[in-house]
Amino acid sequence: MEQTFRPVLTIRIFGEEKCFGPGVAELLRRVRELHSLRAAAMSIGMAYSKAWTILKNAQLSLGFKLLDSTTGGKHGGGARLTPEGETLLDAYDCYCARLRTYAQELFSETFDGILPL
Repeated sequence: MEQTFRPVLTIRIFGEEKCFGPGVAELLRRVRELHSLRAAAMSIGMAYSKAWTILKNAQLSLGFKLLDSTTGGKHGGGARLTPEGETLLDAYDCYCARLRTYAQELFSETFDGILPL
């Protein structure tokens, strides 16, 4: 069986330390969809406490909140992305998509005739 080759990029944003990357982005996407950090964590097989720690560390490093959350009660709890969280996630996804497109073009130019693409 002949295999084909492709580049695989993982984009992480660093300040002093890593503060945002594919894991935080996926967690935020799930919160956007499910309106709950607990449900988002569960949907990717992550403990709620770990999700909360990852999110808290990202927020501290970035200097702004990514989520607004309310605790349960009569109307139940929930979470939603802050406007800054929405903007960051959308910008990150756009940046990653553009880089992957460029990386594929460059890879094809560079390795055409050398590797099966």
